[in-house]
Amino acid sequence: MSAVEFADASLDPALAARLRPAGHTPDGRPLVTAVAQDADSGRVLMVAWMDASALAATLRTREATYWSRSRQELWVKGATSGNRQRVVDVALDCDGDTVLLRVRPEGPACHTGLTSCFDTLTLLAAGDGDGTAA
Repeated sequence: MSAVEFADASLDPALAARLRPAGHTPDGRPLVTAVAQDADSGRVLMVAWMDASALAATLRTREATYWSRSRQELWVKGATSGNRQRVVDVALDCDGDTVLLRVRPEGPACHTGLTSCFDTLTLLAAGDGDGTAA
C-alpha cells in the first residue's frame, strides 16, 4: 500500500505521504487507527478508525471525526448524542498507521454510556502477581 491512497482528501501532501493503512473500508479506502485520549487526565477513552476524509475533517474543525465501520460513513463523535470530543492536538505514531487525538470530552466516550470504552473489564491490574506494587 502506498501513501497515494491517502492523497484523495484535503490532507497536506507531506502528511499523506507519512500515512500507512492499518485497515481498509469495504470499498478499499485505507484506514488508520485513531486513539482518543482525555487531554486532561491522560485516560484512553476509545479506539476508532479514520479514513483520509475523517482525518482531514478532524484537523480542519477540531471535532473528532471517525469512519464508522458499522454504518460505513463518516461519524462526527457526538453529532447525535451530544457527547462530542473537542480536539486539543493530534499526533502521528512512528509507523504512520495510528493517530493519537488528545481531546476534551463532552460526555461519555463509550456508546454504552461509560466514560471510557475500557471501563468494562480489567484483564490485568498493577500488582496482579507481577511483583510490582499496586
